Amino acid sequence: MAVKNDIEKRILFEDNHIIIINKKSSEIIQGDKTGDEPLSEKIKKYIKVKYNKPGNVFLGVVHRLDRPVSGAVIFAKTSKALTRLNLMLKNHEIRKFYWAITKNQPPKESDHLINYLKKNPEKNKSFICKSNKAKALKAELKYELIKASKNYYLLEIELLTGRHHQIRAQLANIGCPIKGDVKYGFSRTNKDASIDLHARKIIFVHPVNNEKIEIIAPLPDENLWSFFGSN
Repeated sequence: MAVKNDIEKRILFEDNHIIIINKKSSEIIQGDKTGDEPLSEKIKKYIKVKYNKPGNVFLGVVHRLDRPVSGAVIFAKTSKALTRLNLMLKNHEIRKFYWAITKNQPPKESDHLINYLKKNPEKNKSFICKSNKAKALKAELKYELIKASKNYYLLEIELLTGRHHQIRAQLANIGCPIKGDVKYGFSRTNKDASIDLHARKIIFVHPVNNEKIEIIAPLPDENLWSFFGSN
């Protein structure tokens, strides 16, 4: 089955309780108004076929990535794992690192950014605002410049809070919109409608067996990513 083979090739980790997939930039995590098949449903089909499961397959969504973003996403295969992973996420016990390519050099080689964000649902966009603004949420990340090409810069970001479009909005706020992200100020789209933001690494303690898990998601198959991924 094509779905099984596609998912199997992108599995970064799997056991009885969790499955971690390298998401493509074109995929949605859960169903939305587009009607496109979400990644969660593809994984359910893979599990049903591989393990010959009768009836409905349980799969819990632990966290999300925006559609144009690629990289590692955790799903829970059991309700026990989902409950524990949700609590770990709330307590900031799952460390998430992203790679972002920007056209502009950041003002500092590394920094700890703290802003307040407010989501505009109609525009599906988050805006930097003052902390006393109604429904403003604190957004916090650390970034480090790790490589540069002739025209672009590669930043590694550790996400400390999980707000809507947080990395995109905070980097744009320091004059570094992500390549392809016209919504947050980049000059043009990427040909495949992606943005150059990739969930590169996840570090956490397994919610059931307490082993340390460290996952690195391979980069998209694209020339600029290949350059930055080389030593």
